[in-house]
Amino acid sequence: MPFLQYLRLADTMARMALRADASRYFLGYIWWVLEPFLWVGVFYLVFVVLLGSREPNFLMFLATGKLAFVWFSKTLSQASNSIVSGKGLVGKISVPMSLFPMAVVQEGLYRQAAVFVMLAALVVGDGYAITATWWYLAPLLLVYYILILACSFLGACLVCIARDFAQLISLGVMFLLFMSGIFWDVRTLGDPHKTELVMNLNPLAFILDAFRQIMMYNTPPDMVHLAAIGAGFGAMLLVMVMIMRGGSQYLALKALTA
Repeated sequence: MPFLQYLRLADTMARMALRADASRYFLGYIWWVLEPFLWVGVFYLVFVVLLGSREPNFLMFLATGKLAFVWFSKTLSQASNSIVSGKGLVGKISVPMSLFPMAVVQEGLYRQAAVFVMLAALVVGDGYAITATWWYLAPLLLVYYILILACSFLGACLVCIARDFAQLISLGVMFLLFMSGIFWDVRTLGDPHKTELVMNLNPLAFILDAFRQIMMYNTPPDMVHLAAIGAGFGAMLLVMVMIMRGGSQYLALKALTA
């Protein structure tokens, strides 16, 4: 399948899934933005109202981290099950197995675009200014997209091979929720070496911190570190594409015999 045709098909599948999902609810497309912001409200209630957190600007700190993390967590969870969920189509026509997680990632991209627009409005409404530093969001979003795509392809393959991986991926996402600096600042660990270690071992921690540094503190991210993350997950994505292309029949058989 030509690459442009592949992208158009993935985009069509994503748009159809979005329409079908919106038609199931009274509020329709509003849930794209409402759901992630409700999650922010829940965590704000827990950490500020119930636990009494006195961190300055904690609402913006929490919203920036959580709303960026939702893109990764929700897309990965849905994409990991995409081939298995699409086994009805797999059994009827011959399509690249990567098309299924790709469509889910594209669907998540549309949802997250709306979320980021609302997040930007929230940040500006709280008194932060849009500066030239915000241009760094472009390479940051590109690297984050590559990371999500690579992880989604890997997750889709693993779940297709053994359904048990779906449980492990859910646990892994929960682990990253608490280890990526969403509720705490990786820069306040007290030891610079420990902060550097966390950011090196957990790319999500670096990316979420970069969103905050750009949008809240007018500080550009470490572009060398960002480029290294992009190169690493870009290589991982290429490997996954080759694996899914070479093992297409095997994955189709595993999906059909679930």
